[in-house]
Amino acid sequence: MDSLPIDAVLPAIRSALEGSSGLVLQAPPGAGKTTGVPLALLDAAWLAGGKIVMLEPRRLAARAAAARMAQTLGESVGQTVGYRIRQDSKVGPATRIEVVTEGILTRMLQDDAGLPGIGLVIFDEFHERSLNADLGLALCLEAQGALRDDLKLLVMSATLDGGPVAQLMGGVPLVTSEGRAFPVQTRFLARPEPRKLPDAMAAAIRRALAEDDGDLLAFLPGSGEIRRTEALLAADPALAGMVVAPLYGDLDAQAQDRAIRRDGDGRRKVVLATAIAETSLTIDGVAIVIDGGQMRVPRFDASTGMTRLVTLPVSRAAADQRRGRAGRQGPGVCWRLWSEAEDRALVAFTAPEIADADLAPLALDLAQWGIIDAGQLAWLEPPPASALAQGRELLAELGAIDKDGRITAHGRAMNRLAMHPRLAHMVMVAKDQGLGGLACDLAALLSERDIVRPGREARDSDMRLRLDLLKGGREGAHMVDRGGLARVRQTAKDWRRRLGIRAGEDDGGQADCGPVLALAYPDRIAKRRPGGEPRYALSSGGGAHFAQYESLAAEDWLVAAETDGDRREARIFLAAPLTLADIETQFEGAIRTVDEVGWDRRDEVVVARRARKLFALTLDDRKLTQVPSDRLVQAMAEGIRAMGLESLPWTDELQKYRARIAFLRAHRPDDGWPDLSDQALLEGLETWLAPYLSGITRRAHLARLDLAQALRDMLEWEQSRRLDDVAPTHVTVPSGSRVPIDYSGEIPVLAVRLQEMFGCADTPRIAGGAVPLLLHLLSPARRPVQVTRDLASFWANTYHAVKADLKGQYPKHWWPDDPMQAEPTARAKPRK
Repeated sequence: MDSLPIDAVLPAIRSALEGSSGLVLQAPPGAGKTTGVPLALLDAAWLAGGKIVMLEPRRLAARAAAARMAQTLGESVGQTVGYRIRQDSKVGPATRIEVVTEGILTRMLQDDAGLPGIGLVIFDEFHERSLNADLGLALCLEAQGALRDDLKLLVMSATLDGGPVAQLMGGVPLVTSEGRAFPVQTRFLARPEPRKLPDAMAAAIRRALAEDDGDLLAFLPGSGEIRRTEALLAADPALAGMVVAPLYGDLDAQAQDRAIRRDGDGRRKVVLATAIAETSLTIDGVAIVIDGGQMRVPRFDASTGMTRLVTLPVSRAAADQRRGRAGRQGPGVCWRLWSEAEDRALVAFTAPEIADADLAPLALDLAQWGIIDAGQLAWLEPPPASALAQGRELLAELGAIDKDGRITAHGRAMNRLAMHPRLAHMVMVAKDQGLGGLACDLAALLSERDIVRPGREARDSDMRLRLDLLKGGREGAHMVDRGGLARVRQTAKDWRRRLGIRAGEDDGGQADCGPVLALAYPDRIAKRRPGGEPRYALSSGGGAHFAQYESLAAEDWLVAAETDGDRREARIFLAAPLTLADIETQFEGAIRTVDEVGWDRRDEVVVARRARKLFALTLDDRKLTQVPSDRLVQAMAEGIRAMGLESLPWTDELQKYRARIAFLRAHRPDDGWPDLSDQALLEGLETWLAPYLSGITRRAHLARLDLAQALRDMLEWEQSRRLDDVAPTHVTVPSGSRVPIDYSGEIPVLAVRLQEMFGCADTPRIAGGAVPLLLHLLSPARRPVQVTRDLASFWANTYHAVKADLKGQYPKHWWPDDPMQAEPTARAKPRK
């Protein structure tokens, strides 16, 4: 065999593990770590003939790694080297290296935390930060510290900084290997619009095949883009002699192997792959990589309790991994469908799965382990508290944990099924109802990619169609993923066998589909809203809709199994019909009767109804005639808050009253004047206004509200007595007129004609003499000629200039030379 870069550090790895509980190995792609390290450690003295378990994040990589190691030993898979993945296993009594994935390591730990017979656990490709890997490492560290001080742990990563991982593991050694990569030339192309990616990819493939030699690996975000690109290439006569091979997780093993190996007839090959081909695998013959620059990842929204796939730009680490595929076996070329400027802006790493995943399965695993506080375990990045809390809420709703967060017998049984908790609960309860076979079929359909693809019409959302296809029914106008259909059938068969259900048993009928599905999704039971649009209210409190009208949209009751997770109103992708009787039967213990008194925003009236509710969903209701007055008042207060203070019967005098109180709060803060601002009044409706809301139940009734008295009652008796003294409404000026004070600004204003102030030496004051008024001295036409808070200074310094101007404008009016000795008047001239 050719030597690999990892060979140079194998002695250091063996030595480090000899004297330590673990090791972190940093080795770039192509170093040979995945297959070289496990084989090199088989004869280690500390292993003492025990097993090595290696966790791979992807099923394809697990099978390929086991096959390569077995080939190195000259054996078949299942002898010294084997693998265990979902729905497939090749191990034997002599197997000493097991490559596992899909949570199998977690199952092994849950079955026996001591991991008997296992001396080393390897976490390969740890930089992918899968949820299973994070949890597996946390549980292994717990088991190592409590039960197995002889258990050794080895974390291997291509791009992740190994220092923090080594510290997490107790300060274990860190070994770094060189890689083996041939030079790769990078070329940039314009980034296409996302919906035009298949066209751009097909064009780039044609160009690269014409300009460069070797097989080609193209990265696309998902199977849909792969199929569309494959169709475009198949229609090109120039590529007729080439092999176009898709590669994604849902393909069967034979199709995946065909993509990985060189073509047996020596034909040139184009592999269209998802991110599954980023790591671990070496695809023979590839010298050209075309990177579409996108990846599709699940994102869980804790606010909706739903997960949806989102398409994101690749990270720097992922782009480098993809580029490296072209240089595994010789010099290569990487074409990137984005610009150099965009390349510099790529984020460093993809967020770890634990940061964005549905954590209900993790919460169940932790409960099975006996962990209530996730902080008791060692995490490279702890699970987000909100998502973990929501996962635990779902488990409590399903009866998997008790009120203290401890696992129940039902939860333990659910965990043994190795399904998502929703599906495990559904299967177990349905089995007790004689519908276990149907539940296994539904669980299989929901665990795999949808078997129905859009055909001549939009994809039908009805789960009953899928059940019909599973049983061999007619396909109609829909395109069926036959490979996916075979996988679903096999999964359903496996689960039936595990539950002791023979083929054809406990299948129920089409009418049972919705009730059984509702067991898995009690939070997505949907009631059609009034009106013509196919929109629904969900039992979780949210909303959902169909993007276009289809047969299910006529149903009054549904259970939505798959949506896009939109937090305001989710789009329904998969659903089944229900009846109210179905809901009453399945959720008898969860339905509660409540008296609801609240505000109807549309009709602006208090409504009182007795409702039967399933979680946040009202199943039905009727009008209440006897309602406690305090609840009516509370609901009316809610209505006023919703409509705003402008809904109250304000007058100009009441607004002036509020302004006077606001002035006193600002200038006499120690006197305890109440806050009559909009915010304070709205927040305190139940305190100051509630006593006056008796008998008021709709907006129109507010016209008879005694708002003035309600506001006056907010003052203490002493404040009421002193209000007119410290903040009077009017001031009597020298002419004898009572002039109103304007409190609307920061400084109270007295707007008065200049002639009425003759003989007044000082500015009028309020607030016990502490605040001089701002005088707006007016002309006979009531236009300001001077603004001042110092009247004495005005008489002494400014009056004569103002008098000259006014005398010219108003010659019939009296403008004395000495205003302090003149008689004030509200007329043009004083009376003689």
